[in-house]
Amino acid sequence: MKKLIIIALIFMLFLLPVQAFADMAEGDMIITLGENLTDDQKNLLLAEMKAPEDAQIITVSNAEEHQYLGNYIAKSLIGTKAISSSAITVGKEGSGLEVETKNINWVTDEMYINALITAGVKDASIYITAPTSVSGTAALTGIIKAYEISADTTIPEDVKQAANEEMVETAELGETVGQENAAALIAKIKEEIAKNKPETDADLRAIIEQAAKELGITLTEEQIQSLIDLFNKIKNLDIDWNQVGDQLNQAKDKISKFLESEEGQGFLEKLKEFFVSLIDAIKALFSK
Repeated sequence: MKKLIIIALIFMLFLLPVQAFADMAEGDMIITLGENLTDDQKNLLLAEMKAPEDAQIITVSNAEEHQYLGNYIAKSLIGTKAISSSAITVGKEGSGLEVETKNINWVTDEMYINALITAGVKDASIYITAPTSVSGTAALTGIIKAYEISADTTIPEDVKQAANEEMVETAELGETVGQENAAALIAKIKEEIAKNKPETDADLRAIIEQAAKELGITLTEEQIQSLIDLFNKIKNLDIDWNQVGDQLNQAKDKISKFLESEEGQGFLEKLKEFFVSLIDAIKALFSK
């Protein structure tokens, strides 16, 4: 559940005006499988996903991974085989995105959500897995491909590229400031863009620097410029930024409702106990 709280903090960060999974009904599932899985691995993953017999299955190739990620990350990280896979279950309208992962070691839940929302995917429960520990890039490519097939639509190439670039930018930033900090920073920048509609690089720089300051994150000049370049691309896409603000508020509402729930209160109590025990351990250390 801790993971779900983190996801809620940054989920639905921004949304393209595209109807998600238009030709599928609530509860329908579509499966994406890396094409380099063995038959035994496919059967194992399908059982793990609890895939129904009538689930639509599509495959993802390693060439497709390189097509959408090759400009942003090393070929060695993408690898030579498409292994990671996913199950996408259509949710009811307005339900938002939920992501759960297993055996994925490079793409975090937050990164998936960022990239998927950039591509226009919404209202779905997504389970991403692999038979062994892998980067997870095939699953991202597969989910976007699944959206196009299931919704009978074509996502513009610049949107796909922006989605993947954002994911990689967040991951690389996370290597120096921490993954959660990086995701929170990207979310905060988007929130401010939705409110203030920056027009110039100076406007973007002010938003980025202020967001970093409020989160206690120190950015290098190179990182700031990289973020300016990224958000210049994103803000020029066909995005309804009023809807961005609405979705961010929806995320905050979900967090509030969770924290007020019995489960949320239990989580907070465990968190409190952890910090109490940590303080006691520090006191004991200095008393010796």
